Amino acid sequence: MVRLTIDGRKVAVNEGTTLMEAAEIAGTPVPSLCYWKGLNEIGACRVCVVEVEGVDHLVTACNNQAQEGMVVSTNSPRVRQARRSNLRLILSQHDCQCALCVRSGNCSLQKMAMEANLLYIPYPSDIRRGNWDRTSPLVRQESKCIKCMRCIQVCDKIQNLHIWDISGTGSRVSVDVSRNRTIREADCSFCGQCITHCPTGALRERDDTEDVLAALADPEITTVVQVAPAVRVAWAEQLGLDASTVSTKKMVGALKRLGFDYVFDTNFAADLTIMEEGSEFVERFTHRDQYQWPMFTSCCPGWVRFLKSNYPEFTDNLSTAKSPQQMFGAVAKTYFAQKIGVDPHKMKVISIMPCLAKKEEAALPPLRDACGDPDVDIVLTTREFVRMVRSDHIQMEYLEEADFDSPLGTSTGAGTVFGATGGVMDAALRSAYFLVTGKNPDADTFKAIRGLDREHWKEAEFTIPGAGVVRVAVVSSLGRTRKLMEAIRKGEVEYDFVEVMACPGGCAGGGGQPIQDGKELAEYRGDALWAIDKSMKVRFSHENQEVQTLYQDFLGQPCGHTAHHLLHTDHHAWEMPLAPALQKQ
Repeated sequence: MVRLTIDGRKVAVNEGTTLMEAAEIAGTPVPSLCYWKGLNEIGACRVCVVEVEGVDHLVTACNNQAQEGMVVSTNSPRVRQARRSNLRLILSQHDCQCALCVRSGNCSLQKMAMEANLLYIPYPSDIRRGNWDRTSPLVRQESKCIKCMRCIQVCDKIQNLHIWDISGTGSRVSVDVSRNRTIREADCSFCGQCITHCPTGALRERDDTEDVLAALADPEITTVVQVAPAVRVAWAEQLGLDASTVSTKKMVGALKRLGFDYVFDTNFAADLTIMEEGSEFVERFTHRDQYQWPMFTSCCPGWVRFLKSNYPEFTDNLSTAKSPQQMFGAVAKTYFAQKIGVDPHKMKVISIMPCLAKKEEAALPPLRDACGDPDVDIVLTTREFVRMVRSDHIQMEYLEEADFDSPLGTSTGAGTVFGATGGVMDAALRSAYFLVTGKNPDADTFKAIRGLDREHWKEAEFTIPGAGVVRVAVVSSLGRTRKLMEAIRKGEVEYDFVEVMACPGGCAGGGGQPIQDGKELAEYRGDALWAIDKSMKVRFSHENQEVQTLYQDFLGQPCGHTAHHLLHTDHHAWEMPLAPALQKQ
């Protein structure tokens, strides 16, 4: 233990503890802008400076360790003045039109300026406004960048994509897409992790709420909205509510209050995905010599973009099954449109997703199988949905609960866990076991592949009677995925079935989820999804009665002609920027 004095209070901390962590223990937390524990500990913002007795200069608390006998002041006149000066310098290069920023009220810089009681900026304003492709799902506003480097660090260290880099020198330093590329030219997965790790509004999703509002206001348009599993365990956070006490039915009630004609659950399409993907896996597994191995899940568009850009030779290993979002859109504009007697060209399918990559996925030219229009018209992130709730002044305490509509609103526990890492694999194995044996396994048979592995990936072997031993792996985050892909490419590991999620912890930690600066909430949200699964009466996708009716009345057999046309896709039908160059090497 190391003993020191912080603001007159004696504390003892473990050796290796930073001054920032020690001050937190002492009850006098030190503010910071750029710091993120374990990710960005570079002291770039100089806001976390403290005064140490006997040291002639102020030191950064985030990357200096507590030493025996230190006497530290976190808020002396000298510290206060330096902190205020540093904040003012940052603000002199920042677009301070906070009322027009998506992070207003949830911005670390705004909060810090308020706490420091900054009422004016004495320095000349130097705000830079760069050019950006506003059609991209990921939008960067240079005028709001504080050069904290978090986006670079998360993209390099966690996602291993190296999309961002520093350009310029000295006072002209800036952050931009690396190697002088535009965001469209880069091999960005649009995972959005740079957004959730940005302390300001410099990075955000493309806002599509106006398009949704226009559809809601058009009496000629039938609006159909679907909500992804991970949204229900996170949306309330942004409203300052306890997500564990705000029910899914409240969320449905909010969507109906906004004016959507039909509110459905993407969990239904997740169950449908399991029927298709599980059947496809059984077909491949029982005819091994006809396919490349392993088979990869295909429900995460960020992962699909990553594979097609970095490992295009494995494209045929992807399941041909569309993502649940796209399956739902195809079914809504065929089966459901026919059922309610609506022209699919006058139907708008809107998705609420924890993800930016879903915006790009919905715009892919091949995904127009239902009627020639995009199967999914508009994709909103969880944050955009919450902004719509706020703009309509919906008060949660007076909001009535409501159920999802039928027949695309019923789901199982297996569909729910799609939002957590390991959930797709778990759900697929539950149904694959049934498809081979005709019997259900215990719903918790495959729990070994659940949860987050922070270093590598999870792997396990399961025996399916009549089929044999299935070797599986589960990984989340593209940095860990790259390690797995290199091991597969080199022949160091062999698997039959692999689940990949681009975001750490899966969709629960998606780039479109609510932002709580400095906190990683994927594991907490994922645990909430597993708890929902545990509490549900039906936990197997193949037991979803409405899915069974859909096959009986419309689709026929899983992977049959109609199902294949609407629910499967050709991953070779579009390209990523780097893929052609890699294939030539």
